[in-house]
Amino acid sequence: MWYVYILLCRGNFLYTGITNDLKRRFKAHQNKSAKFTSYNPPVKIVHTENFRTKSRALKREAAIKKLRRKAKLALINA
Repeated sequence: MWYVYILLCRGNFLYTGITNDLKRRFKAHQNKSAKFTSYNPPVKIVHTENFRTKSRALKREAAIKKLRRKAKLALINA
């Protein structure tokens, strides 16, 4: 199973990514494994979607990353 996730980070920033192990990836972000989250540490996971294949998860991640902040917030609050 693959997951697309959105993190709420310090400074009220949003970060979108994919993983096949959500808990491990969140811990990795907290340990500053990615450039963006090393400067803007994650506070919590605010949205997830499940996919059977990595390909579909990557396509959804790309689509979410193209959204404006207002649309991402609407997705999170839906």
